[in-house]
Amino acid sequence: MSPVTPFCAQDYAALAQDRLPAATWAWLESGGADELTANANRNAYARLKLRSRVLRPLQGAHTRLELGTRTLAHPILIAPTAWHGLVHPEGERATAMAAAATHTPLIVSTQSGIAIETLAGLNPAPALWFQLYAQTRFEDTLALAFRALKAGAKALVLTVDAPVNGARNVEQRSGFRLPPHIRSVHLQGLSPPHPRPAEPGGHPLFSTGLLEAAPTWDDVRRLRDALGTTPLWLKGILDPDDARLAIECGVDGIMVSNHGGRCLDTVPSTLGALPDVAHSVRGQIPIVLDGGIRRGTDILKALALGAHAVAIGRPILHALAVGGATAVAHLIQILRGELEVAMALTGCRTLADVDSGVIWEPTRKVSDGRAA
Repeated sequence: MSPVTPFCAQDYAALAQDRLPAATWAWLESGGADELTANANRNAYARLKLRSRVLRPLQGAHTRLELGTRTLAHPILIAPTAWHGLVHPEGERATAMAAAATHTPLIVSTQSGIAIETLAGLNPAPALWFQLYAQTRFEDTLALAFRALKAGAKALVLTVDAPVNGARNVEQRSGFRLPPHIRSVHLQGLSPPHPRPAEPGGHPLFSTGLLEAAPTWDDVRRLRDALGTTPLWLKGILDPDDARLAIECGVDGIMVSNHGGRCLDTVPSTLGALPDVAHSVRGQIPIVLDGGIRRGTDILKALALGAHAVAIGRPILHALAVGGATAVAHLIQILRGELEVAMALTGCRTLADVDSGVIWEPTRKVSDGRAA
């Protein structure tokens, strides 16, 4: 039975499932193939335990941080997700209003149903970043980038882990189809891909030509050169070697992400991949993590393992489906409050105090008992 009043992210998920058509829910929730990675994203947090600390000084506690060149009030961003209009008639406009009210950066999707210019014109307007998908023609990728910057985007986030879609069997079984009134407005007028029909008895994917325009590290370098000093992030990094290559290409930050488990199934959870990536980066650029976060304790664990901030995806759409801008703002405040409670009960006055020592290790050696 769904809750009447939502008190946590999972309450919003239960309410959203009651309100949305089954096929839309399948589109929103489905992972790739057997959904092992999608489930692992969430389950990884439950396996980690926190180390409770007492009698630590907490006066003047706050959650401010520097992320790249920006000062943020808290370490939560809204991840780029497509077609908010599928779950609420105001779509991304409502999400942006909530972002502005809670001082939360919104990463606008290439597949947004509302143009970034419209979102930038809201009063008050949120801090907007823009997610890029590499287009068939590099010129179109640049056109999207400069359009977003002209509208006021503070950073660009190139998604690099989805040159093709994963096999989303749950979504396929549901019969989901994008309604005709929902469109990816930023892609209008650009050159769409023109895949060839697969050869009978031949390669189902490799013979279609879809991968011929897939982005490479050379394209990242070209984009970096073309953008000058504009902050450029890569979204979809799971491997420490790729993290090092990203730094060599001059990017300003990376997002540890597996596309919500919607692309390649059986890759690690984002939380599982994070420590090796953070060790590889060694603090040279900031790291944002997404995937599976449902509690403030999840945020604390991600920060403890090397993330500087987190991005929230599906829960934003759950809240949007339930109550529009007001509900999204409420969800963000819930997560912020849970994070602050978790910080206080682990003895962390600021985010600078959050490190691997927050994680409980059963083999930890007993200290001499002196105050930390």
